[in-house]
Amino acid sequence: MLEDRSCLVQRDCRTESNWMACMSYCIDRIEVQNGKRPLENDEESENVQCKLQKQSDGSVLQGVVSSGGSSSASPDEQADNQGHAGEDSTSASPDEQAGNQGHAGDNSDSASLDEQADNQRHAGDNSVLSELFHVIGRDNSISSLIRCSRSDYGAVASLNSAFRSLVRSGELYRLRRENGVVEHWVYFSCQLLEWEAFDPTRRRWMHLPTMNPNECFVFSDKESLAVGTELLVFGKEVLAHVIYRYSLLTNTWSSGMQMNAPRCLFGSASRGEIAILAGGCDSRGKILSSAELYNSEEGTWRTLPSMNQPRKMCSGVFMDGKFYVVGGIGGAESKLLTCGEEYDLVTGTWTEIPNMSPVRPNAARNDMPATSEAPPLVAVVNNELYAADYAAMEVRKYDKRNRAWVTIGRLPERAASMNGWGLAFRACGDSLIVVGGPRVMGEGYIEVNSWVPSEGPPEWNLLGRKRSGSFVYNCAVMGC
Repeated sequence: MLEDRSCLVQRDCRTESNWMACMSYCIDRIEVQNGKRPLENDEESENVQCKLQKQSDGSVLQGVVSSGGSSSASPDEQADNQGHAGEDSTSASPDEQAGNQGHAGDNSDSASLDEQADNQRHAGDNSVLSELFHVIGRDNSISSLIRCSRSDYGAVASLNSAFRSLVRSGELYRLRRENGVVEHWVYFSCQLLEWEAFDPTRRRWMHLPTMNPNECFVFSDKESLAVGTELLVFGKEVLAHVIYRYSLLTNTWSSGMQMNAPRCLFGSASRGEIAILAGGCDSRGKILSSAELYNSEEGTWRTLPSMNQPRKMCSGVFMDGKFYVVGGIGGAESKLLTCGEEYDLVTGTWTEIPNMSPVRPNAARNDMPATSEAPPLVAVVNNELYAADYAAMEVRKYDKRNRAWVTIGRLPERAASMNGWGLAFRACGDSLIVVGGPRVMGEGYIEVNSWVPSEGPPEWNLLGRKRSGSFVYNCAVMGC
């Protein structure tokens, strides 16, 4: 939202592009012969096969991934190596990617060992697949792969077409979810068409391909949501609402997906492969009480029962297995709502909860409309609800039993906002994160600060800082 504010500066993204060249699944430039990545020399090939022959447990994967130049190198070494590996793999068009994949599709993991051995005489890296599956079996191989870091999947996919297909099909991410293996990355936009990803574990910044919408979409109100392996950005074009979808599997943007009842300014949250969107406004500005459930694996929308009352500019979270809508604006006079609503996915019913909004009705200045305030900045960690009070720069926690908010500490001092706009407050696994920066003229920077609530009162740890605009337009956390 507030995309018409031109307070951002140009960034130097060379480092991020270099990293994404290794990280992304657009590895076409790495696969220079027969759609495969050749090892640098014969000695390296011998080292890989030696590791495979000497080990019979899941650790064999470390040898494989190391040969791809990713997991065994230090972050600085990786960044330096990537600087010489080409910076433009993420910018390949979908057609170019499909063309390159066409040369890599003839090496299925279902080929016999004799056929694989024959292929190895023409392309040495296929030996990695046959030896890997021969030594520990396909199931054990995949079991090891799902426990690798997401950051290593680019190197894994570069080994040959079978690994590449395994990564791009989404099967690994589905198996990760079924086995409780989840990594959280933070996706945010500080420029109108630019998106960044941040890996809080390895503290890596990655630059996503640039979106290519029309001018109306650029300056419209937008919401974002990460669900499954997708990042969804909701906005409006000339005549209708539109959704742009970024796929982690292909590293590309696409558009054309539509809700049953298109809307903006809604509350939303995701859990695994599903997401719920509730409330908001339709194209005529009517405030809605309807809700929908999206399944990212099936690509389908399902209309849910309507809430007890319409609301827009609300927030959504999952907690205790249920979906909650918090705060927002509703009623004929567009006043702040202090209540929330709970949706039970089992019974399919909504229940109104009084005093659930952390926004104090008297906190807004009398000379400002309710719509000038940002939606409630709320997040759930370990089934506990937290809120960022941007006016007082405090962190508050919701007392479920007494249905009251309690102040427990401070926000990072440098996390500035404009009535709550421009500041991101999100759950990231077992942590709460704040994405934002100080309000400055000219060149600024963005910070990612983290706090683990289970470790005590708020003490914020700076995970990363980079030169950027300090105003966060949209932010979402993808866990997969």
